[in-house]
Amino acid sequence: MALRPGRTMREIERPYTRISYKTPRKSYVAGAPQPRIHHFEMGKKGSYELTLYLIAKKSVQIRDNALEAARIVAHKYLSKKIPGGNYFLKIIAYPHHVIREKPIATGAGADRYSQGMRLAFGKPVGRAVQAWKGTKIMLLQVDEKHSQVAKEALKKAGYKLPTPVEIKIERNS
Repeated sequence: MALRPGRTMREIERPYTRISYKTPRKSYVAGAPQPRIHHFEMGKKGSYELTLYLIAKKSVQIRDNALEAARIVAHKYLSKKIPGGNYFLKIIAYPHHVIREKPIATGAGADRYSQGMRLAFGKPVGRAVQAWKGTKIMLLQVDEKHSQVAKEALKKAGYKLPTPVEIKIERNS
């Protein structure tokens, strides 16, 4: 089954959660897929002069494939512009929220099938980060001389996310 558009899962909503009173072990979501993010930390750990944060301006759900796209863009740009990998990039937000979908039926008798299942539980199809306003999504540590490159990398990563973002800079002591 193909991936549905990101706009269908952008808003933060508490999903319908099935609670089984007879058999409580069936109350949790079984078979949650692995997050599609391959690496949460890139570059070299060390002491750097600046720490930059990518911060969400609005409350939103960010799917794991959007986080992976943002990570790839930022890492590729940084590895080209900063020699020797003298930076440390980390994805702070972890996709805990399980996204579930009920498949939409097509064909003869589909309306009877669709109307018969109120509050259908759905199958797990992915994961997402529930980021509220002000949540730190990414962290990037660089030296002072690479500050412009770091800002540009986080700006490019922000284009891949479904929320407007801001970049906050802190000096390390």
